[in-house]
Amino acid sequence: MSREIPFCLIGLGNIGRNLLDILTHRTAAIENEYDLKFILVGAADSSGAAWSAQGLNLETCVALKLARQGIANYPNVGKPGVLANELIEIIDAAILIDASPTNLKDGEPGLSCCHRAIEKGWQIVAANKGPLVLAYDELLQAANAQNVHFAFSGTVAGGLPTVNIGMRDLAGSAVTRVEGIFNGTTNYILTRMLDERISYEEAVRGAQQAGIAEADPTLDVDGWDAANKLVIIANSVLKRSTKLDDLSVEGIRGVTLQDMLEAKANGQVIKLIALAELKGNDYCLSVKPTSLPADHPLARTGMWDMGVVYYTDYMGIISAVIEEKGPVPTSAAVLRDMINVSR
Repeated sequence: MSREIPFCLIGLGNIGRNLLDILTHRTAAIENEYDLKFILVGAADSSGAAWSAQGLNLETCVALKLARQGIANYPNVGKPGVLANELIEIIDAAILIDASPTNLKDGEPGLSCCHRAIEKGWQIVAANKGPLVLAYDELLQAANAQNVHFAFSGTVAGGLPTVNIGMRDLAGSAVTRVEGIFNGTTNYILTRMLDERISYEEAVRGAQQAGIAEADPTLDVDGWDAANKLVIIANSVLKRSTKLDDLSVEGIRGVTLQDMLEAKANGQVIKLIALAELKGNDYCLSVKPTSLPADHPLARTGMWDMGVVYYTDYMGIISAVIEEKGPVPTSAAVLRDMINVSR
């Protein structure tokens, strides 16, 4: 008989909703392969919360969100106005899934929810970058003190196991350099500019029409989304206590089609690269448009791709690329973490 794992989900946007949709299709396979059965005992969004010790119906939750209704409208057990941190006090769970919106001002509500869940001994799976960018050290120290696993592989490049490769698979070797395309929107924009000979402005409009750029694309095009992810890599993989202020950040607004064509004429491709480079005893950290040789693994990425290259002292050079056309792979990464922290 499969072991039941009760979990609490805060945030039912694209990532949270798609996680529940994946679980509806993969529950039987997960039970068969891992002897685990995940039970959603509580969920919260901006409308309020719903909870049941017997478990909420995943398809009902997904249907509510697709109908643009909040989880507080869940029949019989939905409660308008109940906050995520209040829900954590009410229910018993084994895992907290933080898929709440990224807030880089104070990390809330995710930061407080993660701290309280750690105090209660719940395992943590985060898709929300905010708490990790603002308070990585304090969160991981608190988790370690409570013997709690804190997994966050979905926070850097969606479904690409960027964090897992660095933390788990490079054990025993030193990382001397990390190069990453961690923001899919900017890679889409730059790739279309070059492939279709269009301007930056046209490519941004295309990204917005494709649904991968916000009406205000500042976080992506000015490099801050990639910078947030590099902060997480620096803290987790490089073991360097790092904040956003430690990075030099430049976005792609100044990149023109002429720049792209000149680079191509010189056998190069311009990409927005997140870079950590070991110099002496410390890493230099930056995000900026960078000309790469055309045969570089990241230069060959397409408009839907993200990737990472790790340079090491003894394991050589390891690169990985993912084609990711929407938020579903990030949700799948959350499920990957749920399985790993439960085993």
